[in-house]
Amino acid sequence: MSLDTYESALRYLFTATDYEKMQRVRYNADTFSLDRMEALLGALGSPEGRFRSVHVAGTKGKGSTAAILHALALECGLKTGLYTSPHLVDLRERIRVGRDDIPAEALRAIVADAQPHVDRMRAAGDPPTFFEIFTALAFRHFADEAVDLAVVEVGLGGRLDATNVLRPDVSVLTSVSIDHTHQLGGTLEKIAAEKAGIIKPGVPVVSQPQRPAAMAVIERAAQRAGSPLLSVGRDVTYTWAPVQGTSIRLAVRTPHAAYDDLFLPLLGEHQAVNAATAIAAAELVGPMAAQAAGRYVTPSPSMARREPLVQPRGSRRVGRTREGGGEGGAGGTDQACPPHPSLSRERRGWAVQPLSPEVVRAGLRQVRWPGRMELVPGRPDTLLDGAHNRASMERLMEGLAQHFPGRALVFVFASAADKDIDGMLAVLAETGGGAPVVFTRTDNPRAADPVDLAARFTGRGGRGAETAPDTGAALEAARKRVARGGLVVVCGSLYLVGEVKTLPACEGEAPAKAGGCYEDGCQVSTGSEA
Repeated sequence: MSLDTYESALRYLFTATDYEKMQRVRYNADTFSLDRMEALLGALGSPEGRFRSVHVAGTKGKGSTAAILHALALECGLKTGLYTSPHLVDLRERIRVGRDDIPAEALRAIVADAQPHVDRMRAAGDPPTFFEIFTALAFRHFADEAVDLAVVEVGLGGRLDATNVLRPDVSVLTSVSIDHTHQLGGTLEKIAAEKAGIIKPGVPVVSQPQRPAAMAVIERAAQRAGSPLLSVGRDVTYTWAPVQGTSIRLAVRTPHAAYDDLFLPLLGEHQAVNAATAIAAAELVGPMAAQAAGRYVTPSPSMARREPLVQPRGSRRVGRTREGGGEGGAGGTDQACPPHPSLSRERRGWAVQPLSPEVVRAGLRQVRWPGRMELVPGRPDTLLDGAHNRASMERLMEGLAQHFPGRALVFVFASAADKDIDGMLAVLAETGGGAPVVFTRTDNPRAADPVDLAARFTGRGGRGAETAPDTGAALEAARKRVARGGLVVVCGSLYLVGEVKTLPACEGEAPAKAGGCYEDGCQVSTGSEA
């Protein structure tokens, strides 16, 4: 298959196994194989060992936290990559260097380079999945671009995720809640164990506030891995206040510094938590760490930064547990790893500066993270939020009360059939104040039937339900129902948000780009955590 155009490269990518379209996926070390991922990366020159990284896992907030950390690194003057999933409109959104999506030609060229290796693995009976291939492409692009740092978001879980081949400067765990129960387990402890599988021996960990059961798992995993654990809410604190309809103001205290008078153009208290988490993690990243007279400051022995060990070329990493729960940092490597490249300020000619309150203040103002309580001004205004489990729906309802008090609401809701639909609908029915809900479906093959959604919502005491056959019709119906000065709220699925962004009726948005949208960041294909 010739890959001489971007479109042909996309067609080749989408021939890979697409777990996103499957209702049930076996979650084990065969289906999600880190051995396979390492083999593919090895064929591409082991790019994962050629840049520093921060690894971010969690059920909700991981994408926002990654985006904030990326903005802080850019403000420090670092050439910084960002790998996130899902995307909303264009596949290339997932891979960024600086503020730019990967160019179409660069993606085509890397796919072409990977093709013979992927074909050989397919012929051998061990084909890599779409997400594995795309993650390898991202790492190759970061290495080719010689980034100083890559902020990498986990796709699904953590322990067996394709991104878990990294040995980062810092591991970050955002809020853990119930989601992907068929893959990760039906209890909070099991899910937390899978997320904690990204913890590597000796690598510092920053965790957001967790429910006691989840935090106990994370603490045991960090202790067994010998990894210092910094907890937001305990070691890192914050205060915040909403700026109605536009942003939040906050202040953050870490063991190392105080950051006051911060402004973040994202909505909701959960974004203050994400910002505090990102700042705490940034302090632990080598090139960004607090410096005095050009030397890194280590405020306490427990948080002293390790220099990575050197692994001889061609040697194999060992020590990763592939079966059972990820508790105890089982996803980590406990042998020597490839060296991180040193930062070349002279070669790049950039004004690299350490993290400081001034840098943080400027960096936070530059954060953009579409589809997460994103306000699109219009007549009426529209709020886009990818909340797709009960916990994230609760955060959305809290944010609406904090930032848009007293405004009349109409919801547009769609969901994948295998999500916690009853949990999300219960939140809408109980805290939506009787606001009407227009239920619809997306083009995703896993989309739930809107008639079934409306019936389940009504059965939980919800009022004002109606259905629409597609996203465009649903948005039109909601706009007609909302009162003057009211707000249309689109939620339940990042895929729904992505479809809304392609509609001309979504005023204030840039024209849609090609490539489809994806849910939750697990293994995907065209047409589909955050």
